[in-house]
Amino acid sequence: MPDTPAAPVLLANQPGSFPHSVLAERHPAIIRQVRDAFPYGPGQHRALDGLLESCVDGVLQPLPEDAGDLARWRAWGLDDHVSRSWFDVPWLWSESYFYRLLLEAVGYFGPGPWQGVDPFRPFKRAELDAPETGEELAALDALRDRPEPDRARALLHGSLWGNRADLGFRLSAGDGEAAAPVPALVADDSETLWSLLPPAGAGTLCLVADNAGRELVPDLLLVAHLLGAGRIGRAVLHVKPYPYYVSDATTADVVDALRRIVAAPGTAGEYGRLLWAAMADGRVTVRAHPFSGAPLPFAELPDDLRAEFAPAVLTIVKGDLNYRRLVGDRRWPPTTSFHEVTAGFPGPVAALRTLKSDVITGLTADTEAALVAAEGQRWRTAGTHALIQVNASGGLPGR
Repeated sequence: MPDTPAAPVLLANQPGSFPHSVLAERHPAIIRQVRDAFPYGPGQHRALDGLLESCVDGVLQPLPEDAGDLARWRAWGLDDHVSRSWFDVPWLWSESYFYRLLLEAVGYFGPGPWQGVDPFRPFKRAELDAPETGEELAALDALRDRPEPDRARALLHGSLWGNRADLGFRLSAGDGEAAAPVPALVADDSETLWSLLPPAGAGTLCLVADNAGRELVPDLLLVAHLLGAGRIGRAVLHVKPYPYYVSDATTADVVDALRRIVAAPGTAGEYGRLLWAAMADGRVTVRAHPFSGAPLPFAELPDDLRAEFAPAVLTIVKGDLNYRRLVGDRRWPPTTSFHEVTAGFPGPVAALRTLKSDVITGLTADTEAALVAAEGQRWRTAGTHALIQVNASGGLPGR
């Protein structure tokens, strides 16, 4: 970020702020939901109760000395944060570590009978199996006879909006959207995105996935379309190495979503079979790098991941958490240049994100003023606005 002074790192120590509400309200609620979702035994109940008490009144506890990833978390800053209040640690770090401790509490890392059992699976499956998912997949048939650019644009918006079904599989509102006083799409670099994925393209697309279920389905459909239309030759799907942030996608979630698509009739099923074959022959691969679950920004990407992203024609970074990691989880002025704060990414990068946290960059002054005038600061976290931002020159010398 050579020309952009660093903004303050987001903390959760201000009552009434969005980060404070996540730590003080959302995390305790998640613990209770997980406790009720499985017939855990007394040991897990005691551990969950201890984590709940720690979240509300206590400090960060260390990992067990025999934890297999203890050295990794120490490299990520664990020793600097243990015994500090959850609210005084950088929010990205404390939020990520909460999920690691939650998995520890339920015995996910074992050894034991609960090893590898995803505590969030019931919630993910309920969403994937909902009737609305079938309706969204059936809606693909209406796109079958549309020109390829229209289908591509509709699927891009489906991936952008995720489980907002009313927007997921429709063509962009175009002029009506642009004319709105406070547009739902607050930044739109989609033309630049398409310039990096032209027809007859043969390059590799990396997609850093966000949520499972009904948000992963349109991501997979977008990849299928780009492969089938010849806009890319290969895709690498980056997912979390273990359950994370309740709904973040893991390899198991990719399999569940793909099976759901394959089982659908019509166009959706065709896309599913294309993906299944592409995974069998290596045109689509799944990557679950440990750094995907790190409490760190992408500015600290390890060398092996930098080497993977660098030659890709485009890396699409999905969702709110990944956006925070891409630009840095800081209180940026909204007009801060997206290009500047993503200058260190090793290749061309696009962010597809609905706004569900305070972090934002790349807005025009007029857009920011219109949002504030209409909604105060609610627009930052309500999920009613979205963006498509692209830095086509990422990774170039001097950037």
